[in-house]
Amino acid sequence: MIIRLNRDYFSRDVLEVAPTLPGKFLCVSGKEGITGKHMITDVEAYRGEEDEACHASRGMTHRNKIMYNKGGFVYMYLIYGIYWMLNIVTAEKSIPQAVLIRGITNYEGPGRLTKFLNLDGTYYGEDVCESERIWIEDHGLNIDVGRGKRISIDYAGSYWRDIEWRYYVI
Repeated sequence: MIIRLNRDYFSRDVLEVAPTLPGKFLCVSGKEGITGKHMITDVEAYRGEEDEACHASRGMTHRNKIMYNKGGFVYMYLIYGIYWMLNIVTAEKSIPQAVLIRGITNYEGPGRLTKFLNLDGTYYGEDVCESERIWIEDHGLNIDVGRGKRISIDYAGSYWRDIEWRYYVI
C-alpha cells in the first residue's frame, strides 16, 4: 500500500525523520502530467540553532526562515551560484530542523538530483504534504539503512563534522 507522508510524519524531530527517509519515494510532477517517483537513497539531518553545520546556527535569516515553519515544507537554497539543494523541514513551528536529500536512485549528490529533477528556487516553501508538484511516498519497502558522517561540513568544527547524522540505503 502506497501512503503519502503527512504533516504528522514531518512534525517529528529531524533525528526521528531522517533515518526513515531512505527507501521512501520522492515524487515530482513533470511535463505533460507525468510523475516521476524516485527512491531516496541518501539524506542528512540538520538540527537547529545548536548545530553549527545547520543554516539556522546563526538564527533566522531571509534565506532560512522557512526552516522555522512546521514540518513538511521545502527549503531550497543555491550553493556556489550553481546547485540547488533540496531540504524538507521537520519538527514543530519555531524549531529549525531540516533533512537534506543527498541522493535518489541513480543520482548521488544533492546538486545532481535537483538538476535531474528540474528543481529550483521556485520550490522554496512548497508544502510536500499538500503539493501537487512534489511529495514523498512510503511504498512499504523494508530497507537496510546505514549511518555515517555528514559530507563537506568541515567549517562546522570537529564535533559537528564527525557526528553521524547521514543516513543511506545499504
